[in-house]
Amino acid sequence: MRVAEVMMGTPYRCGPETNLGSATELMWIGNCGFLPVVGNSGKTMGVITDRDICVALGTRGKPSGEVLVRDVMSKNVFSCAPDDDIHMALRTMREGRVRRLPVVAKSGELVGVVSIDDIVLHTDPSRFGKAGEPSSDEVLKTFQAIDSRQLPQVVAKKSTVV
Repeated sequence: MRVAEVMMGTPYRCGPETNLGSATELMWIGNCGFLPVVGNSGKTMGVITDRDICVALGTRGKPSGEVLVRDVMSKNVFSCAPDDDIHMALRTMREGRVRRLPVVAKSGELVGVVSIDDIVLHTDPSRFGKAGEPSSDEVLKTFQAIDSRQLPQVVAKKSTVV
């Protein structure tokens, strides 16, 4: 099974100069929690999630119209190609600990988005790993890798007695 068979082919996207209010509206309209950020060249230069927006607005003390996507987006983009095998996409999700991947053509143009949910909808547990389809075990292991908690290391503060 290839990524092109399960991806969403017309993804919502935004530019780096989009403000967070407009990005949130795009997510609302598109019923999604992720937008690829596409530059003037048409190439994917980052991604922004609904969580990124929430954290940014909760910590910056500015209205959503005053914060730009470029200041919040993740520039470390994990992606795949439409012709990639679905197993390769799952491996990329596990390694990057991400739920969604921009699907990028050889030219660098964004052509779709594939999510773990898209893959789950095409996984048949009765066909354990048959004919190139992902097994339910492989999908479960991907979910576990994505959701594994990496808690920040807590450093004990020395108390001072006055």
